[in-house]
Amino acid sequence: MSSVLGVSVGAGAVRMARPHAGNPHGHVASHSFDLQSIPVLDQSVEELAAEAIGVTLEATQGIGATAIAYRSEQHARAIRAAMARQQLTNYELVPEIVAALEFAQSTGDIRGISSLVVYDLGSSGLSVSVVDTQTREVRHSERTSDISGDYLDSLIREQQIASGRIAHPPNAAGLAALDALCREAKEQLTSNTAVALPSEQGLVLLAQENFESLIMLAIESSARMTRDAIVRSDRPVHGVLAIGGCARIPLVAKVLERWMGVPVIVPDSPETVMARGAALLARPVRTETPAASPALGDDELSPAWLSAPAATGKREISGAVLTVSALAVIAAIGLGLGYGPQVLERDSHSSEGSPSVSPTTAPRTTVLDPQIAVAPGTTAESANESVAAPPPNRRQTTTEAPPTPGPNTIVVPGLPPIVVPTIPSEIFPFPPPPPR
Repeated sequence: MSSVLGVSVGAGAVRMARPHAGNPHGHVASHSFDLQSIPVLDQSVEELAAEAIGVTLEATQGIGATAIAYRSEQHARAIRAAMARQQLTNYELVPEIVAALEFAQSTGDIRGISSLVVYDLGSSGLSVSVVDTQTREVRHSERTSDISGDYLDSLIREQQIASGRIAHPPNAAGLAALDALCREAKEQLTSNTAVALPSEQGLVLLAQENFESLIMLAIESSARMTRDAIVRSDRPVHGVLAIGGCARIPLVAKVLERWMGVPVIVPDSPETVMARGAALLARPVRTETPAASPALGDDELSPAWLSAPAATGKREISGAVLTVSALAVIAAIGLGLGYGPQVLERDSHSSEGSPSVSPTTAPRTTVLDPQIAVAPGTTAESANESVAAPPPNRRQTTTEAPPTPGPNTIVVPGLPPIVVPTIPSEIFPFPPPPPR
């Protein structure tokens, strides 16, 4: 029996979820999935996710579909590029909000709630989205990196250093190790009243009461941001779905419920909600359909769309090219015979002596003249009061008869007559007739 794989790509970890075979979708608990979390170290999180998916597909038989949750279009493009480098195509991308709603609806946690706030506090930032649970339409969304799990870890680190229990690390490696220790202390304080974690720099000792006093200002700021997002959405909400690793902190739900005045739902293992929801949405991707089409962004055009206008452009240009080529050949013949100065001199004399329109410009004045239409029932006088007088109809004024083709006239279909000037006898004198 085939299985599915759901993946969430977070800044701190890549999480994968596989539902147990035979579980009904009516009620899905946290123990109904095989969960795996891969921390992000010094590698791109998208590359890590692609490699982890490839290894899982090779090591696990029977996975017929993979769904990956993404946060934004930029995030989706990075995931597609990483998957392409791993030559993986049998997958689909689903928005993180849709994955979260899918899981919450499958568990029944948001039953009866038509408008919901999804509060996602992870390691890299806070995302707040006001969503219609029936249509899954996001009415308003905001994100900030000022409030994050990493920021809460830094508060613990600075407090421990300021208290004198921990020495300041001498290098970047020591600082990273201390941050990891503070993160572990934060996670343990979600269920314990105090923690004592030894390290090379000293002992990280913190009580839950002190921890809550450290992070209270940040959590209240997140609640204020959530309330402002609801106001900007101009829609009332009936509940808050708190997800992400920091949703485990008991203070988060308490502060949100006090500020919002609506129930706050915190699912089991809130950091894996995206991956489990993606697993529930995973469907096999048929290979006969163009698998590369999702990789095109909204601002990219397919080559098939570009082919038709390109062919039309070539047809439009070909007529102009022929016309210009014919004129260039005729001009080259005249210049080769040495008629350039005489033609220019003749043109200058004709332009100074007579204001009449030359035959070569007559056809240009007979097309695309702007016209002003007068509505039926109005007189010409009333029309002149409201709008400017229309330009003269050049089609009626250019009534001169075309010149009669002479012996020096070259007629090209579709072009005005071309008059070749007579060769002056002073330049090329004709030889005298032979004696009889």
